[in-house]
Amino acid sequence: MSLATYNKKRDFKITSEPAGKKSTDKASRFVIQRHHASHLHYDFRLELGGVLKSWAVPKGPSLNPTAKRLAMMVEDHPVSYIDFKGTIPEGNYGAGKVIIWDKGNFMPINKDHEPISEKQALDAIKKGEIKFFMNGKKLKGEFVLVQLKNDAGSNNSWLLIKHRDEYATDKKYDSEDTVSIKDKKAGEKKTATKKTTPKKTPGKAAKKK
Repeated sequence: MSLATYNKKRDFKITSEPAGKKSTDKASRFVIQRHHASHLHYDFRLELGGVLKSWAVPKGPSLNPTAKRLAMMVEDHPVSYIDFKGTIPEGNYGAGKVIIWDKGNFMPINKDHEPISEKQALDAIKKGEIKFFMNGKKLKGEFVLVQLKNDAGSNNSWLLIKHRDEYATDKKYDSEDTVSIKDKKAGEKKTATKKTTPKKTPGKAAKKK
Protein backbone atom coordinates (compact mmCIF):
# COMPACT_ATOMS: atom_id res chain seq x y z
CA MET A 1 0.00 0.00 0.00
CA SER A 2 2.04 2.90 -1.32
CA LEU A 3 2.09 6.61 -0.53
CA ALA A 4 0.24 7.15 -3.82
CA THR A 5 -2.83 5.64 -2.18
CA TYR A 6 -2.36 7.92 0.84
CA ASN A 7 -2.14 11.04 -1.37
CA LYS A 8 -5.11 10.06 -3.52
CA LYS A 9 -7.41 9.81 -0.50
CA ARG A 10 -6.65 13.33 0.80
CA ASP A 11 -7.21 16.93 -0.25
CA PHE A 12 -4.23 18.82 1.16
CA LYS A 13 -5.91 22.18 0.49
CA ILE A 14 -8.36 21.31 3.23
CA THR A 15 -6.56 19.02 5.67
CA SER A 16 -3.19 19.87 7.19
CA GLU A 17 -2.10 16.26 7.20
CA PRO A 18 1.36 16.14 5.57
CA ALA A 19 1.61 15.25 1.88
CA GLY A 20 3.10 11.84 1.17
CA LYS A 21 6.82 11.96 0.45
CA LYS A 22 9.26 9.12 0.96
CA SER A 23 11.92 9.80 3.57
CA THR A 24 15.60 8.87 3.59
CA ASP A 25 15.68 8.78 7.40
CA LYS A 26 16.25 5.47 9.13
CA ALA A 27 15.43 6.30 12.73
CA SER A 28 13.30 3.21 13.51
CA ARG A 29 10.62 5.25 15.23
CA PHE A 30 7.01 4.37 15.94
CA VAL A 31 3.88 6.30 16.76
CA ILE A 32 0.44 5.24 17.94
CA GLN A 33 -2.31 7.77 17.33
CA ARG A 34 -5.71 7.63 19.01
CA HIS A 35 -8.06 8.38 16.13
CA HIS A 36 -11.69 9.20 16.91
CA ALA A 37 -13.12 9.01 13.38
CA SER A 38 -16.48 7.35 12.56
CA HIS A 39 -15.25 4.66 14.96
CA LEU A 40 -12.65 5.08 17.68
CA HIS A 41 -9.44 3.18 16.91
CA TYR A 42 -5.68 3.39 17.33
CA ASP A 43 -3.33 3.88 14.36
CA PHE A 44 -0.18 1.81 14.86
CA ARG A 45 2.75 2.97 12.70
CA LEU A 46 6.31 1.67 12.28
CA GLU A 47 8.99 3.63 10.40
CA LEU A 48 10.40 1.29 7.76
CA GLY A 49 11.58 1.78 4.18
CA GLY A 50 11.16 5.55 4.25
CA VAL A 51 7.46 5.39 5.19
CA LEU A 52 5.25 4.57 8.16
CA LYS A 53 3.90 1.04 7.78
CA SER A 54 0.43 1.39 9.26
CA TRP A 55 -2.28 -0.68 10.92
CA ALA A 56 -5.62 0.37 12.44
CA VAL A 57 -6.17 -1.35 15.79
CA PRO A 58 -9.84 -1.01 16.87
CA LYS A 59 -9.31 -1.85 20.56
CA GLY A 60 -5.81 -0.42 20.84
CA PRO A 61 -2.56 -2.19 21.79
CA SER A 62 -2.40 -4.33 24.92
CA LEU A 63 0.38 -5.33 27.31
CA ASN A 64 -1.51 -8.54 28.10
CA PRO A 65 -0.14 -11.46 26.01
CA THR A 66 -3.54 -13.17 26.03
CA ALA A 67 -5.18 -10.18 24.32
CA LYS A 68 -4.75 -10.70 20.59
CA ARG A 69 -5.75 -7.41 19.04
CA LEU A 70 -7.07 -7.23 15.49
CA ALA A 71 -4.95 -4.87 13.36
CA MET A 72 -6.08 -3.90 9.86
CA MET A 73 -3.21 -2.95 7.56
CA VAL A 74 -3.87 0.35 5.78
CA GLU A 75 -1.95 2.49 3.28
CA ASP A 76 1.60 3.62 4.03
CA HIS A 77 1.83 7.08 5.62
CA PRO A 78 4.66 9.62 5.24
CA VAL A 79 7.24 9.66 8.04
CA SER A 80 6.27 13.28 8.79
CA TYR A 81 2.87 11.93 9.95
CA ILE A 82 4.66 10.76 13.10
CA ASP A 83 4.02 14.19 14.68
CA PHE A 84 0.50 14.71 13.36
CA LYS A 85 -2.33 15.53 15.77
CA GLY A 86 -5.46 17.61 15.54
CA THR A 87 -8.85 17.34 13.83
CA ILE A 88 -9.29 16.11 10.28
CA PRO A 89 -12.22 18.18 8.91
CA GLU A 90 -15.62 16.66 8.23
CA GLY A 91 -16.10 15.39 4.70
CA ASN A 92 -12.49 14.29 4.46
CA TYR A 93 -11.08 10.78 4.62
CA GLY A 94 -10.61 9.78 8.27
CA ALA A 95 -12.45 12.84 9.58
CA GLY A 96 -12.18 13.13 13.34
CA LYS A 97 -9.89 13.90 16.26
CA VAL A 98 -6.32 12.58 16.42
CA ILE A 99 -3.97 12.63 19.42
CA ILE A 100 -0.58 11.00 19.89
CA TRP A 101 -1.13 8.13 22.34
CA ASP A 102 2.45 6.87 22.41
CA LYS A 103 5.69 7.25 20.46
CA GLY A 104 9.30 6.15 20.69
CA ASN A 105 11.73 3.81 19.00
CA PHE A 106 11.48 0.16 18.03
CA MET A 107 13.90 -2.55 16.94
CA PRO A 108 12.89 -5.35 14.55
CA ILE A 109 14.08 -8.74 15.81
CA ASN A 110 14.11 -12.40 14.75
CA LYS A 111 12.79 -15.48 16.56
CA ASP A 112 15.98 -15.58 18.63
CA HIS A 113 15.33 -12.03 19.85
CA GLU A 114 18.30 -10.69 17.88
CA PRO A 115 18.19 -7.42 15.86
CA ILE A 116 17.58 -7.67 12.12
CA SER A 117 18.12 -5.15 9.31
CA GLU A 118 15.49 -2.86 7.85
CA LYS A 119 15.43 -4.94 4.67
CA GLN A 120 14.87 -8.11 6.70
CA ALA A 121 12.07 -6.37 8.58
CA LEU A 122 10.35 -5.36 5.31
CA ASP A 123 10.73 -8.91 4.02
CA ALA A 124 9.19 -10.17 7.27
CA ILE A 125 6.12 -7.99 6.68
CA LYS A 126 5.80 -9.37 3.15
CA LYS A 127 5.94 -12.90 4.59
CA GLY A 128 3.23 -12.01 7.12
CA GLU A 129 4.99 -11.89 10.48
CA ILE A 130 7.23 -9.27 12.05
CA LYS A 131 8.61 -9.24 15.59
CA PHE A 132 9.97 -6.12 17.25
CA PHE A 133 11.03 -4.60 20.57
CA MET A 134 9.28 -1.36 21.50
CA ASN A 135 10.64 1.41 23.67
CA GLY A 136 7.86 3.92 24.22
CA LYS A 137 6.35 5.65 27.22
CA LYS A 138 3.41 3.23 27.40
CA LEU A 139 4.42 0.28 25.25
CA LYS A 140 7.65 -1.55 26.04
CA GLY A 141 9.05 -4.97 25.29
CA GLU A 142 8.53 -7.49 22.52
CA PHE A 143 5.51 -7.59 20.23
CA VAL A 144 4.60 -9.44 17.06
CA LEU A 145 2.30 -8.60 14.14
CA VAL A 146 0.95 -11.74 12.46
CA GLN A 147 -1.02 -11.72 9.24
CA LEU A 148 -4.26 -13.69 9.16
CA LYS A 149 -5.01 -15.88 6.17
CA ASN A 150 -8.58 -16.35 5.05
CA ASP A 151 -10.54 -17.94 2.22
CA ALA A 152 -11.50 -14.57 0.76
CA GLY A 153 -7.90 -13.88 -0.13
CA SER A 154 -7.70 -10.65 1.86
CA ASN A 155 -4.32 -10.02 3.43
CA ASN A 156 -5.15 -6.85 5.37
CA SER A 157 -6.10 -8.55 8.64
CA TRP A 158 -3.35 -9.01 11.22
CA LEU A 159 -3.07 -9.67 14.95
CA LEU A 160 -0.99 -7.49 17.28
CA ILE A 161 0.23 -9.61 20.20
CA LYS A 162 2.42 -8.82 23.21
CA HIS A 163 5.15 -11.34 23.95
CA ARG A 164 5.54 -12.49 27.52
CA ASP A 165 8.46 -10.62 29.07
CA GLU A 166 9.21 -8.33 32.00
CA TYR A 167 6.89 -5.64 30.58
CA ALA A 168 3.89 -7.93 30.09
CA THR A 169 0.89 -7.97 32.42
CA ASP A 170 -1.84 -10.51 33.08
CA LYS A 171 -4.21 -7.80 34.25
CA LYS A 172 -6.93 -6.38 32.03
CA TYR A 173 -5.29 -3.69 29.91
CA ASP A 174 -7.50 -1.07 28.31
CA SER A 175 -5.82 1.54 26.10
CA GLU A 176 -8.57 4.01 26.95
CA ASP A 177 -7.57 3.91 30.61
CA THR A 178 -4.20 5.42 29.68
CA VAL A 179 -5.63 8.42 27.82
CA SER A 180 -5.51 11.51 30.03
CA ILE A 181 -8.25 14.13 30.10
CA LYS A 182 -5.56 16.66 29.09
CA ASP A 183 -4.73 14.64 25.96
CA LYS A 184 -8.38 14.29 25.00
CA LYS A 185 -8.96 18.05 25.33
CA ALA A 186 -5.81 18.80 23.33
CA GLY A 187 -7.10 16.63 20.49
CA GLU A 188 -10.41 18.48 20.55
CA LYS A 189 -8.91 21.99 20.53
CA LYS A 190 -6.35 21.66 17.73
CA THR A 191 -8.02 21.83 14.30
CA ALA A 192 -6.00 20.46 11.41
CA THR A 193 -7.41 22.66 8.67
CA LYS A 194 -5.72 25.09 6.36
CA LYS A 195 -7.17 28.59 6.33
CA THR A 196 -8.21 29.85 2.92
CA THR A 197 -9.28 33.39 1.98
CA PRO A 198 -12.55 33.43 0.04
CA LYS A 199 -12.44 35.14 -3.36
CA LYS A 200 -14.37 38.40 -3.50
CA THR A 201 -16.71 39.23 -6.32
CA PRO A 202 -16.51 42.92 -7.39
CA GLY A 203 -19.44 44.85 -6.03
CA LYS A 204 -20.77 41.89 -4.07
CA ALA A 205 -20.04 40.48 -0.67
CA ALA A 206 -18.27 37.15 -0.72
CA LYS A 207 -20.74 34.36 -0.29
CA LYS A 208 -20.23 31.95 2.53
CA LYS A 209 -19.84 28.33 1.47
